Amino acid sequence: MPNLEAGKDLREYSAVVLAYIGDAVFELLVRTHIVASGNRKIKAIHQDTVDVVKAESQARLVRRIADELTDEEQEIVRRGRNAKTSPPKNADPNDYRLSTGFEALLGYLYLKGDEARLIYLFDRAFEEGVESIPERS
Repeated sequence: MPNLEAGKDLREYSAVVLAYIGDAVFELLVRTHIVASGNRKIKAIHQDTVDVVKAESQARLVRRIADELTDEEQEIVRRGRNAKTSPPKNADPNDYRLSTGFEALLGYLYLKGDEARLIYLFDRAFEEGVESIPERS
């Protein structure tokens, strides 16, 4: 896991760049979580992943863990939420902005090298916010 904070001030990174990395980190964590739950058909794994990584689900996750975020983490989420982005047609603009904030936070923690905090928040988000993933064959 990288640790860029030593060489660069991560607060200088744009929220959109942090969200770009955070999106990939979140999808990998979700895929790993789903695959670890048992061997199934790839179509079911893919659909479960899509259900979790969509903006609506991410917004729900970040709302449920908001009270656990430090002031610094809340600031990263706020920066991501307020970043100039264009939501897809099928996403609620408020959910999309909040999900961008969530992804920015995950990207920030990843680039900072704070794996323990990243995994803790991911686990808490799943524990608190994602209803059990439907079983598909």
